[in-house]
Amino acid sequence: MIFRRNKAFSADFTRLAWANLSAQSAEQIVLSAAPMVAVLILGATVAQTGAMQTILTLPFVLLAIPAGVLADRLRRKTLMAWAEGLRAGSLLLLVILIVAGQLNWITLTALGFISVCGTVMFSVAAPALVPALVASKYLVSANARIELARTSAFTVGPALGGFLVGGIGAGAAFGVATILSILAVRMLQGINEQVRPRQQHRRPVQEIKEGVAFIASHPLLAPIFLTQFIFSAGMFMILAVFVPHAVHGLGLSASSVGLVMAMLGGGLFFGAVLSGAVLSRISFGAAIGIGPFTGLAGSIFIAATAWVPSAPLAGLVAGFGFFLLGAGPILWVISTTTLRQSVTPAELLGRVSAINILTYGARPLGAGLGTVIGSQFGAEVSLMATVIIFALQAAVISISPAVRLSEQPSGPILTDGAHP
Repeated sequence: MIFRRNKAFSADFTRLAWANLSAQSAEQIVLSAAPMVAVLILGATVAQTGAMQTILTLPFVLLAIPAGVLADRLRRKTLMAWAEGLRAGSLLLLVILIVAGQLNWITLTALGFISVCGTVMFSVAAPALVPALVASKYLVSANARIELARTSAFTVGPALGGFLVGGIGAGAAFGVATILSILAVRMLQGINEQVRPRQQHRRPVQEIKEGVAFIASHPLLAPIFLTQFIFSAGMFMILAVFVPHAVHGLGLSASSVGLVMAMLGGGLFFGAVLSGAVLSRISFGAAIGIGPFTGLAGSIFIAATAWVPSAPLAGLVAGFGFFLLGAGPILWVISTTTLRQSVTPAELLGRVSAINILTYGARPLGAGLGTVIGSQFGAEVSLMATVIIFALQAAVISISPAVRLSEQPSGPILTDGAHP
């Protein structure tokens, strides 16, 4: 279903799609296996586990912009192959250390950090490569296919990682991830990416400023960046406080909480599967608006569980809220990725993609804000505050010209809204 033959897509794009699925699956297996190994095998404390998770988020903030500069200077498939090779090398070393009985918390965290560095470079370069392999009119379908692969990995990867660690061993989990990364490298090497015209290289700081200025002054991309930043903060506010709220406030069991939160992945997959049918029936601007408003609805359902009298019913209400937080925003990801690819000059795509990834910096901000409010006033108050956060991001996008687009832009748009 994900990669059935389509005459609109070249063999090179199909290779990219398969490489993306393989790389994303490797990433999800590692993300689920690493904390399990830290706790179950290495006996890591809560503080150590928290520190490891924090360290593994740093590459998204530290490396995104440099990766964007590289993506605009180098062949993007080459950068992606080197990035995935970096991840494969770090994972292979993890396997060797596990087999030798030499793995400890420091080496697990350090090699995990290196692996995430590869993830960041891959994630920055991939959206910049798609327009070089797919005609502009097929970008929405191409991005939908990429996102369907990602959500498939998001849904299956953690379960597979847990099964491998618990059923076979940590070495098996990282071994499978290593093989998937190597397969991704092989598929990327087979892509025929046309050589872009050589650009005059300036100092990296100047190139970064150019990318930032392009987004900050763009009538469509600036509000989208702000909306996504606010959404990320609100989402991680919910994730920071929902578990204690569900266990202590609603009386749900651990398995029930896991099932409720799994609805997020179910919503992502459902939205990705139906994205083609939905996006073909509504305007391009409406597709952009769906995500923020569905996110707002999802936050309202989750916060409303504070007034639901029965634990099973509260679980159903919260599960539907998480489902909405996945199903609608995945359409946002597809449509806004297409928009960035459509209105950004090819020589800027890497840096624009990198700056978009900087919205991940809102995640620790949101988690920290949720924790502070929850500890001072209770998890229920924190969840109510998320509704305000989600209302703010919906308000930002509602006054943006992006939601009034009748169709996908056909090319770069100047800061005054006109086409060059």
